[in-house]
Amino acid sequence: MRLSLALFLALCVSACSLLPEQIDETKNWSAGKIYSEAKTELGDGNYEKAIKLYEKLEARFPYGSYAQQAQLEIAYAYYKDKDIASAVAATERFIKLHPNHPSVDYAYYLKGLANFNGDLGLLGSYSGQDMTERDPKAAREAFDAFKDLVTRYPDSKYTPDSIERMNYLVNALASHEVHVARYYMKRTAYVAAANRAQFALKSYPQAPANEEGLLILVQAYDKLGMTDLRNDAERVMKINFPKSKYLSGGGSDKPWWQIWNWNF
Repeated sequence: MRLSLALFLALCVSACSLLPEQIDETKNWSAGKIYSEAKTELGDGNYEKAIKLYEKLEARFPYGSYAQQAQLEIAYAYYKDKDIASAVAATERFIKLHPNHPSVDYAYYLKGLANFNGDLGLLGSYSGQDMTERDPKAAREAFDAFKDLVTRYPDSKYTPDSIERMNYLVNALASHEVHVARYYMKRTAYVAAANRAQFALKSYPQAPANEEGLLILVQAYDKLGMTDLRNDAERVMKINFPKSKYLSGGGSDKPWWQIWNWNF
């Protein structure tokens, strides 16, 4: 029995050794050929195949324009394949290796896009999730990437869209901070609420969300008995949002900031 088993195993090993090795059809391809095929796969939406071809191109032909272009296009392939972390890493690598490349502005733009679309939960729909549980890190990194592009390459064709996305991100980030401040107000953590509202005002001074942020700041200071700071915040509120709905007392004898306590 043992002899039969040993013989069987030996035959299996021999048979396996006779099987043909997996053939790499790209083995003798030129850099141009690999790039062309990768580009076709990318255009057809076969992102994993495109990525593998770009990797082979860079490994076999690490120098030259094809390798540089592959490094940039693999970032786009990762982005389209929704592998955000790899897309961002690829753009950062390209920027580091080729800071003077004619398409480096696109690398900054793609880095911003990857982070921007990678956190649609924050930027588009909260899907019922408490905003205080979300990490706005991706939104901040998207803003920074777009800012780098706009600052370094103001004449880039990607700059106008980057500016629009930055404006959107500013209010999204300010809204997050205001939401957190409101969260603290509900829990009577007035110092924390004031700090978050102040952070939003200082970090994103032009954001529409700061209208509510100032309301929270006034209310938090009022709760803390910090009359001078409350009055300062009220003055800023009236200067920056003179037509704010929050300033309307509705005929009540109460101060305007007490009318809106239902928000908390």
